Order: sequence, then C-alpha cells, then structure tokens
Amino acid sequence: MTTVYDLRPATRLLGELVGGVGDDQLDAPTPCPDYTLGDLLDHVHGLSLAFTWAATKDAHIAESAAPTADAGRLGADWRTRIPAQLAALGEAWQRRDAWEGMTRAGGVDLPGEVAGRVALNEVVVHGWDLARASGRPYEPDAQTVELCLEFAKTFPPEGTAAFGPRVSVPREAAPLDHLIGLTGRRPWWTAG
Repeated sequence: MTTVYDLRPATRLLGELVGGVGDDQLDAPTPCPDYTLGDLLDHVHGLSLAFTWAATKDAHIAESAAPTADAGRLGADWRTRIPAQLAALGEAWQRRDAWEGMTRAGGVDLPGEVAGRVALNEVVVHGWDLARASGRPYEPDAQTVELCLEFAKTFPPEGTAAFGPRVSVPREAAPLDHLIGLTGRRPWWTAG
C-alpha cells in the first residue's frame, strides 16, 4: 500500500520564511556555498514547480531539468508567488496517485514515492538554509524531520548530486541537526 505523507506543514513553513525575506537580504550568503539568498529563493521557485508537476504528472514534466539558481529571475512578485507555489506543491502531494507510478523531477525519472520524499526533503532542508541565511528561527514539526532524517540516511556518505558529503554531528544533537549534517551542511553555520 502506498503511503502518502503530508508536505503541507513543511511547505507552509517555508512559504512563511520566503514571505519574510527583505530585499536587502537577497545578496546574503547561505549554507549553500554557490547560492546567495536570492539564488536560493529562485531555486525554491524552480523546485516548487518541478515537484508539483511531478506529483500531478503534468505535461510540463518534460520541461523538468536539473535545478539552477539565479536571483536575477525572481521577478517583482516573488514574495507572494513562491509561497503560493509551495502551497500548491503541498496540495499536489495530498493525492494518492501522486505517490504511485513513475514521474520525473529535476531531469530524472523516478518512482512517485521517491519523488515525494525528495520533495519533502528539499523543502525542509532548504527551509533550514533560508532560515539560517536570513537569521530567523526554524522549527519544522518533529514528524516531518523524522521522515526526512529516515530518507537522508539512505544517502551515500560521499554525498549526492544535490547534497554534499555528510558532516559529522554529535550523537546527542537534535534530529534536525542530524538531518542537516546528512545533507552536507554544518548545523552550526551562521551568516555572520
């Protein structure tokens, strides 16, 4: 039986963070070494579309390519557009058929169940990135963090195409810190 996970709490939280970013923060560094905060926002825009198309098996799925990031593409309405797209992403994965069969995201064909888990992981981890870069608190719910942590434990220690090599964190660290370490980030990273 196919398990359907609720992405809406994570997409809602990331949408709130996006809406609170100031124009003066767009050039700020992020835990993603090649991305400014504006670049990260553009990446979130792209992943929200790609994974919504993956859930709905939309005709745009053929356009789904490897992720890129460029703050110059944000447009004037990004503070409202990206949160709305994230809400649509969360809703799209509420449908059982989103989790079934094959789909495509980021230029890769994969089972719907895997695509949904990747989408959730992307939203949670990039929520942490955005919160750190903008100096805001980030507290995704424990169940969501555990789902992402379980998934990230399957990543190879040397990293993946999307995430760098694992970073060791103390055994007693919080689950979110373990997730962040498994995705190649330093949980203690700050913009300052």
